[in-house]
Amino acid sequence: MFFHLSELQNPAASKRGSADSSGEKRHFSFLFSQVESFLPSPPPQIFERFNDFFFLVKCIILDSRSFSSLLHNSGQLSAPTHISLVVYDLDVEFYFNFQIAAASGHTVVLVDQSDEILKKSTKGIEESLKRVTKKKFADKPEAGAEFIEKTLKNLTTSTDAVAVVHSTDLVIEAIVENQEIKNELFKRLDKFAPEHTIFASNTSSLQITQLANSTTRQDRFGGLHFFNPVPMMKLVEVIKTPMTSQKTFESLMDFSKAVGKSPVSCKDTPGFIVNRLLVPYMMEAVRLFERGDASKEDIDVAMKLGAGYPMGPFELLDYVGLDTSKYIIDGWHALEPNNPLFAPSPLVDKLVEEKKLARAHLYVSEESTHSACNSR
Repeated sequence: MFFHLSELQNPAASKRGSADSSGEKRHFSFLFSQVESFLPSPPPQIFERFNDFFFLVKCIILDSRSFSSLLHNSGQLSAPTHISLVVYDLDVEFYFNFQIAAASGHTVVLVDQSDEILKKSTKGIEESLKRVTKKKFADKPEAGAEFIEKTLKNLTTSTDAVAVVHSTDLVIEAIVENQEIKNELFKRLDKFAPEHTIFASNTSSLQITQLANSTTRQDRFGGLHFFNPVPMMKLVEVIKTPMTSQKTFESLMDFSKAVGKSPVSCKDTPGFIVNRLLVPYMMEAVRLFERGDASKEDIDVAMKLGAGYPMGPFELLDYVGLDTSKYIIDGWHALEPNNPLFAPSPLVDKLVEEKKLARAHLYVSEESTHSACNSR
């Protein structure tokens, strides 16, 4: 799940609409910005691939009825009600996806430094809604027009990222998998978010404790790791650090259940549960190939037919991304240098150095492959 970043200058003005005071609507603030608004300039290669949060947003909206039911059926709700999803984005088209939220009756705030981008985004959403209503309300054009009008009323824009964070109960971060960049973002937002606001990261590989240490709210900090494609994947890993309060942990668990997911609890160990098992599995397949014990193709076939996996380890490694996999394993290796499961791969290192990052690049020529393997 990846998309690209753009450059941005400091946000200035806000056009944010007020939340529904009746409490009948749930207020989801979708916070968009770019790294340079808050952070020092990172290496360009960092932005070539990073987490796409679209599926998570879609999941939250599609499952919002259970969340609304929880709100009305509970005298005191521990699950947060005002959510900010922190995403950095380049493509104007990405904003179109948030018509799903507005169409579901939620208040949506799009934040960017550029009014031009926001106007294009709003226009794109309107055009997309028209296409949807042609199918959904084919026999009821008046109902379709009303649907579009109500949806657009739920959509506001802002160039003031900080103002959006001011009125949120839960901030879920889903930006580039880079410790320094995430820390800088949380440090910035920590200054402006309310004291009760819970911070959570959707990181798949970084330690939540190190992210929490960049803020003054270590007890209100945890992990919420969703899986792709989120609408179909029921699992959410809820990560509790030694500093995460029980109240915060329960709120994150309640929130996960409220959006229709099946949360599992895990301590702040590298990779949590799934990736802690999955990444070493992929890397061990690479080492098996590097030793010349079996071909990439045969390893994939063996695991699909023998273990019943839908994808072989090399197919999965290509899908995840070689640069992402290298970043993860390098980070774990730095934490536990004597752990053989976290040993780097010469082949993966070589392909990433050659910027062969897209899918199928592990299926390179034999000459290139043997060159990497023989360099060990």
